[in-house]
Amino acid sequence: MHKSTDSGAQGSQSQFQPGHRVPVQHHEKPGLQSELRGPKPTSAQLPTDDNGYQIYKAAGKLVGKRAVITGGDSGIGRAVAILFAMEGATSLITYLPEEESDAQETRRRVEELGQKIHLLAVDLRDKKNCQKVVDTALQTIGGIDTLVNNHGYQNMVENIQDLDDDQWKRTFDTNIHPFFYLSKYALPHMKNGSTITNCASVNAYIGRPDLLDYTSTKGAIVAFTRGLSNQQVKNGIRVNCVCPGPIWTPLIPATMNTSAQEQFSGSPMGRPGQPSEVATSFVFLASQDSSFISGQSLHPNGGVVVNG
Repeated sequence: MHKSTDSGAQGSQSQFQPGHRVPVQHHEKPGLQSELRGPKPTSAQLPTDDNGYQIYKAAGKLVGKRAVITGGDSGIGRAVAILFAMEGATSLITYLPEEESDAQETRRRVEELGQKIHLLAVDLRDKKNCQKVVDTALQTIGGIDTLVNNHGYQNMVENIQDLDDDQWKRTFDTNIHPFFYLSKYALPHMKNGSTITNCASVNAYIGRPDLLDYTSTKGAIVAFTRGLSNQQVKNGIRVNCVCPGPIWTPLIPATMNTSAQEQFSGSPMGRPGQPSEVATSFVFLASQDSSFISGQSLHPNGGVVVNG
């Protein structure tokens, strides 16, 4: 059984209890997990029936697999990298240069599990850097069996009249265009049994008004997932999507105002989710447990009922 320490261990039992609220705080973009106050997001813990927690139990589902995970420095991406490592995968993670300290912590956590991980600081808004990611993966981990398009950007704007061209373009250049280019450049190196899993959001289904550009890109990701699945399923390559609800990550205090943070903890389950509770969906979709699933979306959102 893998040994795993979780930076969210201290006080994390309460994070799975109904009524838990994350502390309101504000940080500079893009947000660092190491700077969060209060209990840190959990990367490898899951709730027990009594609202306590236990470490994720691996079963060798990804032994020998090679994964590329964008936005793997913190939050959901870090949890995916850690659970993939626990399941036996080698990975390459990407992140922004200013997120180096968080990326190094992800490296430490993965190497503590006895798995190899490679780091690449890169801005994916440039399609040349998307090609660089694929080239680096081929050189360092020897191939790509699963691609996890996870990175994202958001910035709250209440009214469409105040949403300027630069932000609209930046959000699309970050949130959807790299998904296209990374998939395009990776697919020639992927074979039967390979997978692509895209991270969208519950906002694609509920239409959040103060994140209009972000919500639009997440809807595009869902549609992109369905279309690419229909294109690639004949090649034995499965393409799916994960649509998280309110999840405690560094993105929240870096991009949400006080009012939004106060409402953030609400879900039908009475609390925000943890990155570890989303990462299990990525493990499932990358493994043979989901061998008959493609073009679909999973919804770890705390009980919000959506169509799709």
